[in-house]
Amino acid sequence: MSLHADVLAVLTAWRSPTPAQEALRTRYVEHLHAQPEGTWRHCVPDHLTAGTLVVDASGEHVLLNLHRKARRWFAFGGHCEPGDTTLAGVALREALEESGLPSLDLDPVPAHLDEHTVPFCHPGVEVHHLDVRFVARAPHDAPHAVSAESLDVRWWPVDALPDGLETEMHDLIAIARARVAGRPEAQSRLSPGGSSSSAAADQPSR
Repeated sequence: MSLHADVLAVLTAWRSPTPAQEALRTRYVEHLHAQPEGTWRHCVPDHLTAGTLVVDASGEHVLLNLHRKARRWFAFGGHCEPGDTTLAGVALREALEESGLPSLDLDPVPAHLDEHTVPFCHPGVEVHHLDVRFVARAPHDAPHAVSAESLDVRWWPVDALPDGLETEMHDLIAIARARVAGRPEAQSRLSPGGSSSSAAADQPSR
């Protein structure tokens, strides 16, 4: 199965937790039907990306990176690359590369969708990342490292997160904590609307 086919199958089967997330899921699926190259960076103005929020076993800490270009704290993630065959594989590869962790326990079911404008991806073109976000667990004491993509990688307590963290990241953290605790992803834990298709315009190209 090709990466395009895997992404389409995963998103077609995914059960959206809110109407806003369902609207994004539909948008992504329609994009993939219209664009055979829709998973690759050269597909403009829109292409799929994948990310991973890393959480510890207690659900009380998340591992974030201070992105070198954006100078803001994000989960790990980036573009699909040649050799990638599954969407979950993209998310896992990016998380391992950017965190320096030796291994991760990735939940292969997507957790959250977020569409955002990226100014650095293709100069002169307003590019939209159609991001599919996953959740992975790692021991709090596992060794991690800063990659070329970041200025810092750090564990943050969920009750003392960095200032300026976008609403969609708070949504994703709530979903990750619910999964770690074995609870359903209640809509009440998400911000109004569940996500925003006009999220931060200064998201980086990763």
